[in-house]
Amino acid sequence: MKASSTSSVVVAVAMGEEEPEVLESESNVVNANGNSSNSNEEYSFPVLRFDVSPHRTYHFHRQFITPSNPNNFFKAVKWSPDGSCFLTSSDDNTLRLFAPPGTESDAPVAASGHGDDSFAANVVMHEGESIHDFCWYPYMSSSDLVTNVFATTTRDHPIHLWDATSGQLRCTYRAYDAMDEITAAFSIAFNPAGTKIFAGYNKCIRLFDLHRPGRDFELYSTVKDKKEGQTGIISAMAFSPFPSGMLALGSYNQTTAIYREDNMELLYFLHGQEGGITHVQFSRDGNYLYTGGRKDPYILCWDVRKSVDCVYKLYRSSENTNQRILFDIDPSGKYLGTGGQDGLVHIYNLQTGQWVSSFEAALDTVNGFSFHPFLPHAVSSSGHRRFVIPDDGNEEFCLTGRENCLSMWTFCCDSMMETDLKNDGSFNNQSESRCLD
Repeated sequence: MKASSTSSVVVAVAMGEEEPEVLESESNVVNANGNSSNSNEEYSFPVLRFDVSPHRTYHFHRQFITPSNPNNFFKAVKWSPDGSCFLTSSDDNTLRLFAPPGTESDAPVAASGHGDDSFAANVVMHEGESIHDFCWYPYMSSSDLVTNVFATTTRDHPIHLWDATSGQLRCTYRAYDAMDEITAAFSIAFNPAGTKIFAGYNKCIRLFDLHRPGRDFELYSTVKDKKEGQTGIISAMAFSPFPSGMLALGSYNQTTAIYREDNMELLYFLHGQEGGITHVQFSRDGNYLYTGGRKDPYILCWDVRKSVDCVYKLYRSSENTNQRILFDIDPSGKYLGTGGQDGLVHIYNLQTGQWVSSFEAALDTVNGFSFHPFLPHAVSSSGHRRFVIPDDGNEEFCLTGRENCLSMWTFCCDSMMETDLKNDGSFNNQSESRCLD
């Protein structure tokens, strides 16, 4: 997918609402395959080797732990669309942006000075309350000051659009309830065109034009007459990667609903999750949808072309936690990685629904896992809330570097030398295996 000039202009106008000057940029935005938009070369995704344990390239633990908050933990992590950096949220209401050395980011990597941490966060942004959700602008490029943004939604606060280069707040998108008080969204996502922000609330969706910050929005109720429709808090959302115009909304009432993006027409429901939906994601080809819930040990796979029964279930250890545990699909679209309470990252083959391998990412709950968009890397975040009885000692707070931590992983991959695709869809190739650091 290539960024259009219109998308850049939209973000520039959004920033211009609260900034005295509107930045004009003519940069080559990196597309989803890792190419610049003016390149005609076709990029080939690396074939990851999951039968070999990945290498822990970078590790972070100390720099976000303070004496006043020794139990601070990461809650989620997401790679940027251009692959130059990854963004985290943590229990201290803070967002941290890490740009690994050697990436295309122009931001310097500061010396960590934090013991065993690989390096310090490049940009740190503080929110006022607990962070519900965050998402990158789909055409983001770290080399383009206009598109280098992401959005967040926080308890009792409006939606914020942040500048990922400077860490400054660009603008806000505000929703008000019947008492004319600000109401916070529980989930957010940019539409595929990058022109609107979709925000999930209790029994409704609000659409904000990216180029019009403020309190103007479109309101769509997910509950129709006689209480028919999708009830509960809209806790997760995802757009189909292909121009099918499909939008999936997950709710805490344990249902996922498929809508048309243009007019929010309800198409059908998906039932079967044991807990409230916390994450939904389409497959790379847009034919399948994967859903996960809290206190639910299974990720369910749905064929959106049939939508009758669940295709298969993928197990993960999450029966005893209300945490949002995020999963992700690798760049080839063939494998899914997910964490769990057992500290392991499990890899599943999406073509068969079978378990492939697992590796230990932390000695704690792995609540976030994200593949690099086009390189053989991934990041994982871990931690959970710990409760200690007063005057009961500090043993519970003596955490190791493998608890409440963040890690970047490098996978071994196959370099395809002579690859021919057979008629049955299997590969006939001679390949050499190599592990990239």
